[in-house]
Amino acid sequence: MLLAFDTASPTVTVAVHDGTDVVAAATAAIGMRHGEQLAPLIEQVLTEAGITPAGVTAIAVGVGPGPFTGLRVGLVTARTLAHVLEVPVHGVCSLDALAVGAVASGVVDGDFLVATDARRKEVYLASYDAQGRRRSEPVVERPAVVASTLPVIGEGAALYPDSFPDGRAPLRPDAAWLARAVIGERVEILAPEPLYLRRPDAEIPRAAKAVLPDAAPTP
Repeated sequence: MLLAFDTASPTVTVAVHDGTDVVAAATAAIGMRHGEQLAPLIEQVLTEAGITPAGVTAIAVGVGPGPFTGLRVGLVTARTLAHVLEVPVHGVCSLDALAVGAVASGVVDGDFLVATDARRKEVYLASYDAQGRRRSEPVVERPAVVASTLPVIGEGAALYPDSFPDGRAPLRPDAAWLARAVIGERVEILAPEPLYLRRPDAEIPRAAKAVLPDAAPTP
């Protein structure tokens, strides 16, 4: 049983895959509450799947790119559960999972982009071929700089239609497709480390520079 979850977007999404298909899935109704919602959603889908945590044989987690706080919640949870349950944990680029879902659903049939909201009037973006294979490393950039007429999967197109006129669903990562992508070996497996692409908003304050006293006046 593969437990999969992604916290790279404002909404938490969790799913369980039994090796044949997804048997339980849930997505938070309210966004931006990753720390409050992830554990209850994991418990919910495990119950729906009819298993206890001990029945989990592997974990898949979206590694972003995404905001610092959301990614930290998901990755810390994934590593902790993997350690306690003594199971492997597979990291997956969240943009890749979106791409797999789009191709499998027939939303795209040629080259396309995936663009998600990076805040600060920017997007996280990567390009893909018709099979959903990533052709470039993810970047964070202003929409006008990476504007395209190609089909664009993800919330970035919905937020910036002037730069991405051919926006298509899905808009946010879905743990069900993350699980299917891992089971079907359709994505690159990464270490469970966060893919931030830029420095977090909250940083440890730097030590104040020492101020030298004014030189004594010359008599």
